Amino acid sequence: MKLRMNEHFYAKILLFGEYGIILGSKALSIPYTHFMGELSFIGDDKYTNLIQAQNSNRNLERFANYLKNNFSSTDFDFVQLDADLHNGLYFESTIPAGYGIGSSGALVAAIYHSYARKHIESSRHITTREINQLKALFSTMESYFHGKSSGFDPLNAYLKFPLLHKENRKVTITGIPLHKFEEEGAVFLINTHKNGKTETYVNAFLSWCNETDFRTLIVDEYIPLINSAIELLLSGNSEQFFITLKHLSLFQFTHFRPMIPKEFPEIWNEGNENNLYHLKLCGSGGGGFILGFAQDYSKARQALKKHGVQPVLVYEKKR
Repeated sequence: MKLRMNEHFYAKILLFGEYGIILGSKALSIPYTHFMGELSFIGDDKYTNLIQAQNSNRNLERFANYLKNNFSSTDFDFVQLDADLHNGLYFESTIPAGYGIGSSGALVAAIYHSYARKHIESSRHITTREINQLKALFSTMESYFHGKSSGFDPLNAYLKFPLLHKENRKVTITGIPLHKFEEEGAVFLINTHKNGKTETYVNAFLSWCNETDFRTLIVDEYIPLINSAIELLLSGNSEQFFITLKHLSLFQFTHFRPMIPKEFPEIWNEGNENNLYHLKLCGSGGGGFILGFAQDYSKARQALKKHGVQPVLVYEKKR
């Protein structure tokens, strides 16, 4: 088997669907090309930290053992994978772990790309059936990292297109008409400068859902807000989108407070009160990045600057 290397796999931003996707909401994600990763070998003259590369190699060995316990040699070329691990295979990545932007998803996509025996190729013409076959396989693969995975992150990393996860759990490639934003509209990230622990917060959410009142709140209020925000964004209805987005931000502020780092509730609330920006979790929260939307990015940036926060631009409408 010829090793398929030199392919970059990008980070992802889950615009909508965090936690709700567990209970059947829609979800919408986009590739984020600012961060990326690729499989490489120690000693390939890479500008990398040797200790980090060696740690990555050991982590990949443990991941390979997990794959062997969950898949067969007809699914993956484990002989080649073991040989490459022995020769210093590691994952060269700029995607920060614990930041909610798909570091493990990119790794899963890279391993599938290089070692799966029967590839479903990434293409805009990929069928819905093939997409969902990939999603199911990626779900099992990524569960190694988080205990439970929808497979959505590695799917986004592998296909490299915006993806819509529908309520029937089917996934399709989609387009997002961001050009219909206001002239100063923008999507941005805020760096909390701390790692989040996906499995910890997902387990907490699942525990809360054992309480009937909380689960009802999620199903009757939170999921409809997610679905509405996605539908409005995809239809290009900017005015109603930002109204719904504000309600979604307020819901998370009230009911997902443990997932909001303690330095940020005041900043979060101020954006909603003044309609300068609206913040939401980016992934499981607890740290990493916070996702923000603004109708006037220059005003949002100035407001955040007062708190010593420098937003990282994801998308800004060009005049």
